[in-house]
Amino acid sequence: MENILLVLNIVFALILVLLVLMQKSEGGALGIGVSQESYMFSRTAGNFMTKATAVVATLFIVCSLALTIVSRDELIPTTSVLDTIEEKSEDTPSIPENN
Repeated sequence: MENILLVLNIVFALILVLLVLMQKSEGGALGIGVSQESYMFSRTAGNFMTKATAVVATLFIVCSLALTIVSRDELIPTTSVLDTIEEKSEDTPSIPENN
């Protein structure tokens, strides 16, 4: 199950990157690259790309959360950290008192 979710997560990530790269630039802060012609003719294409990006992003987040929940069982420690420290302290050599 974990492998299937991992493969799906990678596929969603690649599709999400491709969808973001295929979208037209909005021009952002300075208004560069935005003209009325490109805005009027690309309204439907942009609308589809925006919706597709939102859907794939949601699927990516859900898949990431599911992957985290599934793999969480393997991360539960079986021993205490304090037990590990006590084991290591027994193996360390003692410092001689006479110099």
